Amino acid sequence: MQEEIIFSGFGGQGALFAGQLLAYAALNEGKHVTWIPSYGPEMRGGTAHCIVVVSDEEIGSPIVRNPTSAVVLNNPSMDKYESLVKPGGVLVVNRSLIAKLASRQDIRVVDVPANELAVEVGSAKMANVVLLGALLETTKAVSLDAVMRALDEHLPAKARKLLDANKQALQKGAEVARAQFK
Repeated sequence: MQEEIIFSGFGGQGALFAGQLLAYAALNEGKHVTWIPSYGPEMRGGTAHCIVVVSDEEIGSPIVRNPTSAVVLNNPSMDKYESLVKPGGVLVVNRSLIAKLASRQDIRVVDVPANELAVEVGSAKMANVVLLGALLETTKAVSLDAVMRALDEHLPAKARKLLDANKQALQKGAEVARAQFK
């Protein structure tokens, strides 16, 4: 198994954190993993992204042209990455901010009202974790339990008060994905 995932959104939406959390969870499960964040002008309000590769075997290259999955948090990310997902892959869409419907029929699209679900558990800033939950329910790249452990171990001190809310956000995303693919 090898999953190649791109997380993309505006700087500040937590795309890089979601990818990093996935990377830590993969390590917790003994998998091979790479995490490449995009730094630069996109941190000032443009589109920030990261690439995460999770594999049962050694990873040949951390660079991904056509990911097996993409998690898009905003319109520019949808425009950029929908066409790049491999046929048969997964596109997780933050339906709270993206009105455009996916045009492809050869991928699985998971529509998630991530901001609304995140607000239900405490803060719209957890939309990234909601979307991560939806991705993991759909791809099974790592278990939700591994991400829960990664949250316990790596949530920054300033955000520790949101630990339980982040876990709830992860579950909410997984529930939405599960309901879409019954």
